[in-house]
Amino acid sequence: MSSLNQIRSTFLDYFAADGHEKVQSAPLVPQNDPTLLFVNAGMVPFKNVFTGQETRATKRATSSQKCVRAGGKHNDLDNVGYTARHHTFFEMLGNFSFGDYFKEHAIELAWNLVTKEFGIPADRLMATVYIDDDEAFDLWKKIAGLPESKIARIAGSDNFWSMGDTGPCGPCTEIFYDHGDHIWGGPPGTPEEDGDRWVEIWNLVFMQFDQQADGSRSLLPRPSIDTGAGLERVAAVLQGVHSNYETDLFRTLIAASEHETNTSAEGDRTPSHRVIADHLRSSSFLIADGVTPSNEGRGYVLRRIMRRAMRHAHLLGAADPLMHRLVPTLVQEMGEAYPELRRAQAFIEDTLKQEEIRFRTTLGRGMGLLEDASRDLGEGGVLSGQTAFTLYDTYGFPLDLTQDEARRRGFTVDTEGFDAAMNEQRSRSREHWTGSGQTASAGEWLALRDRLGPTVFTGYDSVEGSGEVLAVVRDGSSVDELGAGETAEVLFDQTPFYGEGGGQAGDRGEIEWTDATGQQGSGVVLDVQKHAGDLFAHRIEISSGTLAIGARVQLRVSADARLTTRANHSAAHLLHKALANVLGGHVAQKGQMVDAERLRFDFSHNAPVTEDELARMEDEVNAVIRQNIPAETKMMAPQAAIDAGAVALFGEKYGDEVRVLTLGRSLTETDKPYSVELCGGTHVARTGDIALFKIVSESGIAAGVRRIEALTAEAARQYLLGQAGVAKKLAQSFKVQPGDVPARVEALSGSVRTLEKQVADLKKQLALGGGSGASAAPEEINGVKLIARVLDGVDGKGLRGVAEDFRKQVGSGVVALIGVTEGKAAVTVAVTSDMTGKVNAADLARAAVLAMGGQGAGGKPDFAQGGAPDGGKAEDGLAAVRAALA
Repeated sequence: MSSLNQIRSTFLDYFAADGHEKVQSAPLVPQNDPTLLFVNAGMVPFKNVFTGQETRATKRATSSQKCVRAGGKHNDLDNVGYTARHHTFFEMLGNFSFGDYFKEHAIELAWNLVTKEFGIPADRLMATVYIDDDEAFDLWKKIAGLPESKIARIAGSDNFWSMGDTGPCGPCTEIFYDHGDHIWGGPPGTPEEDGDRWVEIWNLVFMQFDQQADGSRSLLPRPSIDTGAGLERVAAVLQGVHSNYETDLFRTLIAASEHETNTSAEGDRTPSHRVIADHLRSSSFLIADGVTPSNEGRGYVLRRIMRRAMRHAHLLGAADPLMHRLVPTLVQEMGEAYPELRRAQAFIEDTLKQEEIRFRTTLGRGMGLLEDASRDLGEGGVLSGQTAFTLYDTYGFPLDLTQDEARRRGFTVDTEGFDAAMNEQRSRSREHWTGSGQTASAGEWLALRDRLGPTVFTGYDSVEGSGEVLAVVRDGSSVDELGAGETAEVLFDQTPFYGEGGGQAGDRGEIEWTDATGQQGSGVVLDVQKHAGDLFAHRIEISSGTLAIGARVQLRVSADARLTTRANHSAAHLLHKALANVLGGHVAQKGQMVDAERLRFDFSHNAPVTEDELARMEDEVNAVIRQNIPAETKMMAPQAAIDAGAVALFGEKYGDEVRVLTLGRSLTETDKPYSVELCGGTHVARTGDIALFKIVSESGIAAGVRRIEALTAEAARQYLLGQAGVAKKLAQSFKVQPGDVPARVEALSGSVRTLEKQVADLKKQLALGGGSGASAAPEEINGVKLIARVLDGVDGKGLRGVAEDFRKQVGSGVVALIGVTEGKAAVTVAVTSDMTGKVNAADLARAAVLAMGGQGAGGKPDFAQGGAPDGGKAEDGLAAVRAALA
């Protein structure tokens, strides 16, 4: 039996021996296609090569590409766990020819690998070709010796591939494997082809045509090959099993799931273990590639995958968070082939754990709502779309999870009703994703890169230099020159200006030149952006003269801005290390922006950073600054740098060589550096050039993601002077010494809290009848006693105590209170314990909030609260409660 890891290695080594360049898997977040949510096929990283927008040094390549299909057009999520071969994450083995070999050699390579290297019996195989591809049909007979009965001609899109409505396209040929007559199904092209007996294990795309908008096709000048072979499917064949979930990798992951849940993967528990194993892979690889759970875009898809797995862990009886405990097994199995898993292991575990903790807090309440809503649904019933949306909006249940649970119970979900409710809250919709961050004109920049070559950056050593104008791009089109008052993007052969990247803002500055006629000109560099990887596009506004292609110009970066930007960028590296030292190894950079004003650093952490922790980080960074040690930079291969201890960012795409920056000495270990990272930005010459580091804010910006903003050098000094000035003014106002200000403020705060409590007590007495002890007279609706009141000037916190007293007075019934403060409404509903089986406080509170223009409420069956923007509709809210009881 060949293990999955052995099969992958055999495939890559086989094609490498045939002159194919081994290419590492690209990140799951597409680098070159803004239309894709995730990389979903092996050819995606090579798309621009196939279209001619990008060229490679070699004409042959091979890879094992990470792929995810769990959103958009290619969405396999619903089937995962219930079929033998559906996955959210899979590996696509591929070999590619970029205008080199074509059909004959591609078929020969495929057949020899499958039958000789892998040893699959030829009599268990058959091929398909596109219906009119006589050349491929004859090649299969010639190379493989297949009889015509084993070569099926297939019409339609299944055997004809296209990149889009226009562009490269061509026929496909596939290899199918027969799992045996003990499994129902027939070969492709027969009425029984949808059965599981014959399984596709290889797909060759012959990219030979260029599809035109008018429907015609012309021959491509350089026909190419794109192969896709699902590693999991090939492994199932070689290991003699029918289901991908019976292969060695999945058996190991499922065994770990069985061990941690103390349940076996048998009967109706089998799909749950399969879901957990599959979703563990996709979740872990997405997190390793920089995706974090959120309520939109890629983060929302990740959250759907994670929560579906966590729901199945709950079904298996897992009392505590499960998913993070399975990560070490995954890393052990796949970490050698994908070292990003090892680097991100601590962060993956922490992200999974915190998300599962959050999910479990809402799971019980959400399942309670589902139980109530589906109690009267029989086999074949339909759960309302509004209920499904409430589960999503209030309890964090993705629609897939609700549908999954509905399927278990024998009913379906009204997805049209769900979509209608979702349209009212588009900001939380998964359709609102922003793409991969690439521009629509990426192809134009790639063409310029191919024609002109990369921009040479000279700014590590100087802020001045000269450069020749190679191209001018205005409004997306190339032009020959720019006149005074015009703005465009300009490419030079070399430049000292840094192009925005790695979280460092692009430089600003000035240019000057003298043209061939002796006329002088000048312009202002407003920004510099990188396109096509290493083209530095200078956004320039012409002040005087005419700037033409071929002109030689003087380039001057704003020296002061560069100086502070360098200090801020180097301080960000030191902060990154201090965060890991103080908070733990799970901390990972989630984004940064450094410019001439300040530094902003986003990082993974699931709790607010305490004042003590912030102070310890400040102390560390400033201690390294005071070392005043020269910064060290060297060029290394990415993997060699990482193996040597350099920090790489999750999901970042690196070239063949990377710049490795070392700053400071370790504060705890002798002869070890403090910070070592891969970074192409500009930095200080010595740590002492940073001068001073001061954190000015810390906040949460998303689930599990925090942000620190800080200042360095003169900006930090001015900030501290300002803080000292504020303290001095306060001391003068309080007539105390500056050191006594905190105690004075605390004393005043205590007095305010006492007064606020007295005011709240007075409001409560007024609400209960002016302190006279008189009981509130309840009304009765549908046999339920109700005390319903609007209380002016009482906020949500104050309503709680009033509701508790009213609940005691009513004895058996419901209390509905709406407090109005500053034009807004707070809703509180309390239900006595004997009535919770008949009346749900959360449902009543939600009805009141919706009637007042709010979006929902939350709580338990006996007590719930919510808020609405329009306190003027308070009576409408109480009317909604009455209507719900009626």
